[in-house]
Amino acid sequence: MTSQVSSPAEQADEAVVGEQRKPAGEKDVRRLDRVIIRFAGDSGDGMQLTGDRFTSETASFGNDLSTLPNFPAEIRAPAGTLPGVSSFQLHFADHDILTPGDAPNVLVAMNPAALKANIADVPRGAEIIVNTDEFTKRAMQKVGYAASPLEDGSLDGYSLHPVPLTTLTVEALKEFDLTRKEAERSKNMFALGLLSWMYHRPTEGTEKFLTAKFAKKPDIAAANIAAFRAGWNFGETTEDFAVSYEVAPAAKAFPVGTYRNISGNLALSYGLVAASRQADLPLFLGSYPITPASDILHELSKHKNFGVRTFQAEDEIAGIGAALGAAFGGSLAVTTTSGPGVALKSETIGLAVSLELPLLVIDIQRGGPSTGLPTKTEQADLLQAMFGRNGEAPVPIIAPQTPADCFDAALEAARIALTYRTPVMLLSDGYLANGSEPWRIPDIDDLPDLGVQFAQGPNHTLEDGSEVFWPYKRDPQTLARPWAIPGTPGLEHRIGGIEKQDGSGNISYDPANHDFMVRTRQAKIDGIDVPELEVDDPDGARTLVLGWGSTYGPITAAVRRLRRAGESIAQAHLRHLNPFPRNLGAVLERYEKVVVPEMNLGQLATLIRAKYLVDAHSYNQVNGMPFKAEQLATALKEALDG
Repeated sequence: MTSQVSSPAEQADEAVVGEQRKPAGEKDVRRLDRVIIRFAGDSGDGMQLTGDRFTSETASFGNDLSTLPNFPAEIRAPAGTLPGVSSFQLHFADHDILTPGDAPNVLVAMNPAALKANIADVPRGAEIIVNTDEFTKRAMQKVGYAASPLEDGSLDGYSLHPVPLTTLTVEALKEFDLTRKEAERSKNMFALGLLSWMYHRPTEGTEKFLTAKFAKKPDIAAANIAAFRAGWNFGETTEDFAVSYEVAPAAKAFPVGTYRNISGNLALSYGLVAASRQADLPLFLGSYPITPASDILHELSKHKNFGVRTFQAEDEIAGIGAALGAAFGGSLAVTTTSGPGVALKSETIGLAVSLELPLLVIDIQRGGPSTGLPTKTEQADLLQAMFGRNGEAPVPIIAPQTPADCFDAALEAARIALTYRTPVMLLSDGYLANGSEPWRIPDIDDLPDLGVQFAQGPNHTLEDGSEVFWPYKRDPQTLARPWAIPGTPGLEHRIGGIEKQDGSGNISYDPANHDFMVRTRQAKIDGIDVPELEVDDPDGARTLVLGWGSTYGPITAAVRRLRRAGESIAQAHLRHLNPFPRNLGAVLERYEKVVVPEMNLGQLATLIRAKYLVDAHSYNQVNGMPFKAEQLATALKEALDG
């Protein structure tokens, strides 16, 4: 979905709710500036699809938005249990927002487990829509309810809407030739229709989507559309929902342009395709499926028309081996994985360092160690990316900060890899990968030129006057070696992991040469041209909040809250983690206190302390979920007062 919006405006992450009522005799319509909705149910209830469709229609309407899908690792987790709850949270607004929101204004709970798993996050006064058909005695006992929460007064502080979603859906589909079980599967579309009515969301896109999704099963498509319309009509006619809400488009939040909703993994995929086109190189992905990186493999496999070749390998090692071979052959080579896969790929990354070939290693981080939390988010692979290889094997590391920023990060990773002939680590995470936000579709003319020059002939003259090709004769500016395509006449050279003689590339065990090569490879990484770190410090603060990766949204939202409360605080966010921006040391010296929030136990803080001898204060969270803005604001206020 795309939408047009107009000129930019700096606005707060949160604002005051307004209200507008229609004349007597009609249902009230209240105008809000932002809403946070959470859909929750069993992993088989279609909550991710429901949230995704509501998000798509919200994007087409022109709101700013941010999403947080949250689901179990099991393909079909135990029904009706707390570990089996799947949820999708969407924050949308008429102004610029940064996070999926701390607490939902509306909770749609499809069963007792969904209610119990999420009620602690719901503030008093919020609306709760429950599917009463699922609140059977057995279902409630399964999650520890001794009595029905719908009747024992425990929900009196909320605006409770008991709706027999299953019964209403089955009734709406009685004219279709479906079993009751088949009809019940459409209850998520009934709920989507109801919420679409409540918040005046467009409906045409969802109906087209359902028609296309079930094109081979037109009866199922018609049933889902009927359930969706029935939910809308229920909202329109029932007395239980006396109010609907409007959230105007974010007309002043963004620059003029064409926007679409995009997830981090989709943005990364598009960024890789754009990079290959800007470099005029075929794109090769060697990958093994792993959560939460698999969507990149799925997406790139659709784009053969852009010269993309995808290879689903038998394991992680084969995936990166094939990618490195493709780099040797002249492709823009990529391998995608998560933390456990990086561990398996580490030897081949070291080989890529030795061969000095461009290779993009994309790590969509998740909770660990080992299998850990496959569907939850974490930032705990930074030190693995920095040091997780034998020998001295430095690689550049960059990290996107939002889902849409993954597009630009992919282009930047490709720029560094191609310019400096090196593998590059890109650290995204599950929060960015699965979350989504509006993305301004760029003009192709604004994309960087990533063109490369392959070696064409001899580049060195021996003492006897003969001209030869030296594969490790370096560009004096970048220290990059020539990229010689196999089969080019006269460019035959050795390849392999054993140490090479400087220049000639012949096998060398000479101690002085090894020392020189190690230092040269490090100097190449240290010399990479990266932009200076920009600092947001409007009034000369004494405390700096330094972040990296996906903490950008929560940190920025927390900083906005503090500034609105009159506090003075500065913020900076790192995209380049190796090498650091050249002005980072000077920036750190300007502040009395540096606070580093991370979704790990302090990995960036460790690097900052070691390199700059700064007593960086860590604020850490490793619970599989992103920071909440209120939580961070409280921690930063304590740091300011400490």
